[in-house]
Amino acid sequence: MWAELLPVGRSSASGGYRRYAWTGADADCRTWFREQAEARGLGYETDRNGNQWAWLGDPAAGNAVVTGSHLDSVPDGGAFDGPLGVVSALAALDELRHRGARFTRPLGIVNFGDEEGARFGLACVGSRLTAGALTVEQAHRLTDGDGITLPQAMETAGYDPGALGPDPERLARIGAFVELHVEQGRALDLSGDRIGIASAIWPHGRWRFDFRGEANHAGTTRLADRHDPMLSYAETVLAARREAELAGAVATFGKIGVEPNGVNAIPSLVRGWLDSRAADQASLDTVVTGIEKAAREYAAAHGVDLDVVRESFTPVVEFDHALRDELARILGTGTDLGVPVLGTGAGHDAGILSDRIPTAMLFVRNPTGVSHSPAEYAAEDDCVAGVTALADVLEGLACT
Repeated sequence: MWAELLPVGRSSASGGYRRYAWTGADADCRTWFREQAEARGLGYETDRNGNQWAWLGDPAAGNAVVTGSHLDSVPDGGAFDGPLGVVSALAALDELRHRGARFTRPLGIVNFGDEEGARFGLACVGSRLTAGALTVEQAHRLTDGDGITLPQAMETAGYDPGALGPDPERLARIGAFVELHVEQGRALDLSGDRIGIASAIWPHGRWRFDFRGEANHAGTTRLADRHDPMLSYAETVLAARREAELAGAVATFGKIGVEPNGVNAIPSLVRGWLDSRAADQASLDTVVTGIEKAAREYAAAHGVDLDVVRESFTPVVEFDHALRDELARILGTGTDLGVPVLGTGAGHDAGILSDRIPTAMLFVRNPTGVSHSPAEYAAEDDCVAGVTALADVLEGLACT
């Protein structure tokens, strides 16, 4: 399975993946998922929000156990973030069938659409819509860098955007959702464990900073006469690093837009996107407030206007304690797998769904800690350990 999926959406230039929502690469991933489901004799369906589901047993029976993740990527992302969870889900089912496991609850495998938000700027669109955390009106306003709206992109890809919206009936059928994911950090590598259980997801959000100055000639405008928004932006980037260090948090300006974007022109607009995350809400508020305060001071000093817009926010997610404890019981703390419990600063579909259904996560060791990069990696024996752990969990939840 891994070998079949590996070339899809891969850039020959960077070696990374460009599997953006509702593009050709995304369609190829979706075709792969459907073929995998049908090859196993599973019931297949695509829901109103474009998420793909494969079912063993009748989901209408309720109390289903669901696992899976996503197949899309960030720009030039790695091979493991998302796909490892989908491939492992299918492999875990194969393992359970090999064991002769008898299922007493329906089992579902899901590929959530547009988890990374690389095209439309909002993460977890598929799961947010399903859970009602994103309204239809908000979804219809999402646009990509070319001005194409989400509904337009879906329609071009052959899906009906008129069906978008909350899906409470589907969620009501699910008794537990367990997502396996490559760890996006080095906690497991440092502890020497192959597998971990998630405790919580840090609160996190995205903020857009619009610095508006005055376009002018780069060669003839005196430094004293300039209203250069790039200076304010650059100083704000450094302020973000300082504020994050002071609070023990993280803050990143990872995306920027410049107008008119000419080598010999002073910009009229510099638009930067801040991603910030912290272990608790108070720390996150302190960081973002400090960054915005510094940005406004820098803007005023350079005669630049500033608008700050919060584009998305996810509060702290405490995974269902009972389900988390059940995973720990099934895997056991004395096994050779090891099951440390750890938090994460990365968002996931499991976090979005946690307000609606019991969710939990398993992490697979990442020896470098690198993620959202072609260097993202997990060793094959660790991936196999992840499949074994997921199979044990599914057997404990769905076969008792």
